[in-house]
Amino acid sequence: MATFDAKAFLQTLTTRPGVYQMYAEDEELLYVGKAKNLKNRVSSYFRASGLTAKTMALVHRIRDIQVTVTSTEVDALLLEHNLIKEHRPPYNIDLKDDKSYPYIYLSTQDRWPRLALHRGPKRRKGEYFGPYPSAGAVRSTLHLLQKVLKVRQCEDSYFSNRSRPCLQYQIGRCSGPCVGLVSDQEYGEQVEKTELFLRGKSQTLMARLADEMEQASSALRFEEAAERRDQLSHLQKVQSVQGIEGTRGDLDVFAATSAQGSTCVQVLFIREARVLGSRSYYPPFKLDESPSAVLEAFLPQFYLSGRNTVPPEIIVNELPEGAAVLGEALSLHSKRRVVVRQRVREARARWLQMAQQTADTNLHAHLSGKQTMAGRLESLRRELELDTLPARMECFDISHSSGEATVASCVVFDNTGPRKADYRQFNIKGTKGGDDYAAMQQALERRYKRLIAGEGQMPDILFIDGGKGQVAQAMEVMAMYDISSVRVVGIAKGTTRKAGFETLIDGETGRESVLRGDNPALHLIQQIRDEAHRFAITGHRARRGKARKTSTLEGIPGVGSKRRRDLLRHFGSAGAVSGANVEELRKVEGISSTLAQTIYDYLHTIQD
Repeated sequence: MATFDAKAFLQTLTTRPGVYQMYAEDEELLYVGKAKNLKNRVSSYFRASGLTAKTMALVHRIRDIQVTVTSTEVDALLLEHNLIKEHRPPYNIDLKDDKSYPYIYLSTQDRWPRLALHRGPKRRKGEYFGPYPSAGAVRSTLHLLQKVLKVRQCEDSYFSNRSRPCLQYQIGRCSGPCVGLVSDQEYGEQVEKTELFLRGKSQTLMARLADEMEQASSALRFEEAAERRDQLSHLQKVQSVQGIEGTRGDLDVFAATSAQGSTCVQVLFIREARVLGSRSYYPPFKLDESPSAVLEAFLPQFYLSGRNTVPPEIIVNELPEGAAVLGEALSLHSKRRVVVRQRVREARARWLQMAQQTADTNLHAHLSGKQTMAGRLESLRRELELDTLPARMECFDISHSSGEATVASCVVFDNTGPRKADYRQFNIKGTKGGDDYAAMQQALERRYKRLIAGEGQMPDILFIDGGKGQVAQAMEVMAMYDISSVRVVGIAKGTTRKAGFETLIDGETGRESVLRGDNPALHLIQQIRDEAHRFAITGHRARRGKARKTSTLEGIPGVGSKRRRDLLRHFGSAGAVSGANVEELRKVEGISSTLAQTIYDYLHTIQD
């Protein structure tokens, strides 16, 4: 494709609002942007001076620009978001946050309402409080409510089958509604107080508890007064941690800060005057952007994807240029008025300050971690005598229980740390139980066959958690696929089998080396090895648990749920069915001679 003629393109470009898409060679989409005035915005990329190095690198790659004219700026913002979400251009922010935020669910339609963590669509009747930034924040709140207000949190199936109170009642964390140890009225008051707390009306709740304490004390009900005193004490501790009171409303607070080419966006979630928690994002920007530009790109992806609830108020530390347009787009999306603002006072100003300080602190820690990672990579380069810093590393490990449910893990690290999106697990099949060499070979063959086919990126270093045998298997696979660019290194536990005394095995030469315990390269290798080990164990346990939950009678041709039930009733267990001969199987009602032979053959083939 010929060099892009910017001058000719700009002469015919409209001044209306719209979206522009920048393409490189081979029609690769580089960047998607929106503009109130397309001609003015696109022209700014081709001015003679004032461009940053990263923007100049983008412009240098442009071979074509396509525009879509829209009727309003809001339409342009929505179209931009959809195009970024669909194509994920490399120079746009890529907010990889597919989690749905959790809520606290209160089943108010039940006679004895329960509290629970909820994630996903809100299909059940009842009240939902949140969203909370993490499941840990929900569990912390549920734990507090369990101690203070004693509303049940058990599953309905467990609750309806109780004949005596459970351990939660015994330790004072449930009022025992399952066996009638609390009246409807008293339990209803506990639920009402719980709703007050979850709606952020802690001051109202505390005043109510104080009144009840005084009334109980005056009536000489000292045990009840002591209980209200303890509840007040717990709530006062929570208020001191929250630190900010005296305001209302649901809002999110965003603070963006940048330094040394990295960006941190800190989010505070405020619901009914309570800080439910916060979360840090480090969006990878390929262009140098100011905090306001960062937020202008970040906020549409954060909200318009539908994963996050849009509050009526959004506070930012730097007001984006298109704040009014963004507010209008979010209002259309959430079907209620949404305001994006920067100038705030009192409690909101303190929340914004809190978010700003947290963003600065977290970005500093993030940069320190990147610098530590760079030092470790440089040390590793020296130890392995590489020409350049390794950009991508993989590590394989095998996990099983006496040969059962063997799983191989593959973890990937780059110059920023683990890349969990690139992790892979391999369920090993067709090998003898406990044969780690065969399991390793199968996993490596499956992995590198795909990499050769272009289904992933080839690493610079392949770490193998194992000794010379596993390293030899890796070298065979590299030779099989004629791969010479990957450095193979084994990580053996050494004679003491203790951390810090690992032996490194060079796949090409077989040379063994032991690094000093304070060597940064060893620390990086240990981190990668431990992560591979953790990921392998996680996969193995999941596979083993699934296998143990599956009956050996499942999968027999001609044997459905009814016949499985008849077999189990007749013999008492799946093991007894497996031990039965054909004649014994024929005695079960509904089992013919042919089916009995089929069952016998299937079960004994499985065992063999």
